Amino acid sequence: MRYVLILFLGCLLISVGINFFFVSYHLLDGGIIGVGLIAHYLWNVPVGMTIIVVSIPIYIFAWIYYRPFFFNSLAGVIVSSIMIDFFAAFIPETPILGPLASAVIGGLMLGVGAGIMFLLDISTGGFDLLAQMISAKTTWNVGVLIVGFDLAAVVAGIPVITFDEIILSTIAVIATGFATTVITAVGGVNAHPRPPLSV
Repeated sequence: MRYVLILFLGCLLISVGINFFFVSYHLLDGGIIGVGLIAHYLWNVPVGMTIIVVSIPIYIFAWIYYRPFFFNSLAGVIVSSIMIDFFAAFIPETPILGPLASAVIGGLMLGVGAGIMFLLDISTGGFDLLAQMISAKTTWNVGVLIVGFDLAAVVAGIPVITFDEIILSTIAVIATGFATTVITAVGGVNAHPRPPLSV
């Protein structure tokens, strides 16, 4: 029951953060969600559907080398993707907050959502799953790894968004990484490196 509650709470925070704070100002998140947002801004395709499609190669890798993470994150990527696309129907016509506040609040919501799920080894797939697998074999904090992946996604989105939106997206990514790092550090995630699992 705890697993299900954390899964849904984390996915809810991520979905609301994206649809109610990011999309209104054409902001990007990092990682696989950032890729989904780039595709949405370019071709108006659903963010959640894009996340699932782009995550497939990483899931194949997880199936071969880290099956527990495969099973734990499978629910995360499916539920979060469905909820992201569901809440897209309720994006407000008028933004709830200003652009800077939206970047910070939205980023913190995504970071808290991802962070609490990481405490139970749940991820939303994509680069988060990749970060979990790297974190499990090293002493690197999963939140720090995600910041790196997230910033890379923002850089990839430079041709799609304006300079102001790049600055705001960078702030959002830092807020996300900060919240994820704090929660996973306090929760004891990756206090010790985990040994690799046999296939």
